[in-house]
Amino acid sequence: MISTQTSTGVWWGLIGVVAFSFTVPLTRVAVEGFSPLFIGAGRAVVAAILAALALALTRQRFPRGLQWFRLAVVAGGIVAGFPLLTTFALTSTSASHGAVVIALLPAATATVAVIRGRERPRPLFWVLTVVGVIAAVVFAVVQSGGFGSLHWSDLLLLGAVIAAAIGYAEGGLLARELGAWQTISWALVVASPVMMLLTVVSLGQGIPSATPIQWLSFAYLGVVSMFLGFFAWYRGLAIGPMAQVSQIQLVQPVMSIAWAGLLLGESMTWTTVVGGLAVILCAGAAVRVRLRK
Repeated sequence: MISTQTSTGVWWGLIGVVAFSFTVPLTRVAVEGFSPLFIGAGRAVVAAILAALALALTRQRFPRGLQWFRLAVVAGGIVAGFPLLTTFALTSTSASHGAVVIALLPAATATVAVIRGRERPRPLFWVLTVVGVIAAVVFAVVQSGGFGSLHWSDLLLLGAVIAAAIGYAEGGLLARELGAWQTISWALVVASPVMMLLTVVSLGQGIPSATPIQWLSFAYLGVVSMFLGFFAWYRGLAIGPMAQVSQIQLVQPVMSIAWAGLLLGESMTWTTVVGGLAVILCAGAAVRVRLRK
């Protein structure tokens, strides 16, 4: 029997995952009308304004000492690194392709958490993690037409996964001290000066001449993907149990691929299906092995 508390945590977590699942497809829409630098930096500026208002209105206490440095690590991973790298990658690859590579994120986050927390998981954890990485690399190679044709966008996507994993793992630890939504809000504020500067640089050639749909996609990335989605996601993790709620993220790439087909009309190839399933299954197995006592 699933308790009411567990059910509530799972539903909040699912809301967060649904919100995040639109990120890759809508980024693909936005890059048709904006420069990748404007999307990656500008969405963080929008979210930082909302975060600063939320922190001020609720009168949150300021972080102290080493917490500022740790917030900079979180900001570098999930405020700057992941959005910028994925946006540049999606200028030359499909949303479904990006979603499959990004499916490594749960296993990558678990790996960083293991290293950061000095855990000693069973050898099977490392085996499954490595197999998942190999599956993602093989998928990228097959889609690109061989090692000689491997595109730079795949390297950017892998870099984005590493950046987000570091940000998520450190943010998870820091959330125990500052609070869940407070951590992402402070990270957005910490990153805001650099993100504002990059946004200004991206506007050097003038205001983008994008369509209303592209502007709406950009607004979603800033308001939901970078801010409101984290409220639901972290609320679900806080209600818990975290071990069960965190595994909901494994369905995110499946949703992203589905939205890519419905919204962008991207065709579903057998390599996408097989590659996605392989990466998701390995990631899920690795996370379960790590959580199992």
